[in-house]
Amino acid sequence: MKKNIILFDINETVLNLTTLKPKFKKIFGDERVIATWFSMLLHSSTVCIITGVKTDFATLASTMLESIAARMGITLCETMRDDILGGFASLPAHHDIKQALAQLKSAGFRTVAFSNSSLNLISTQITNAGLMEYFDDIISVEETGSFKPDPTVYKFAAKKLNQPLKSLRLVATHDWDTHGALSVGMRAAYINRSGAIYHPLYRQPDIYGTTMGDIVNQIINKNG
Repeated sequence: MKKNIILFDINETVLNLTTLKPKFKKIFGDERVIATWFSMLLHSSTVCIITGVKTDFATLASTMLESIAARMGITLCETMRDDILGGFASLPAHHDIKQALAQLKSAGFRTVAFSNSSLNLISTQITNAGLMEYFDDIISVEETGSFKPDPTVYKFAAKKLNQPLKSLRLVATHDWDTHGALSVGMRAAYINRSGAIYHPLYRQPDIYGTTMGDIVNQIINKNG
């Protein structure tokens, strides 16, 4: 039987960003700035998608740190910036990840890491989080010159895997990402890590859950 392939978003979905909060509090005085920065990063990447600006996620992440620091009247030195951005390489996995991925693989599924970050960073992240054995493949959008949720990147992933879009499922904690996947014909599963509502105007996935264990059980029951 051909294995079903499940793609996983990495930052926040698989890896826990809370370890970065103390770094943001130290520099900006409020750990909640991390949410504002991440939103600015996503907004900037979306503008780049629409207007055809070619860049990479690391550059945008650095630029948005500079931007939010300027807005708050904070002088961001190179050491501060590198401390935050360097922290992405050593993010820990969420507590429910290893067991869930192991369960999927035992059930005959193929697992793929799929992120806006560079291939080098994703590989480093997965290695440092002790997850390399749990993923069969790693796909970065960097070769496309674009970012999720551009339809191009989901189609790129399908081509890399030599599979039709309809046979793939994306697991993500970002509703804009699951919406993007669903918009091109993929299936999706949404894990609610933040407690925020799923955007009511976006396409709705057939699988929802608050833990990765719950998500994986539903995936297995649906056979993909």
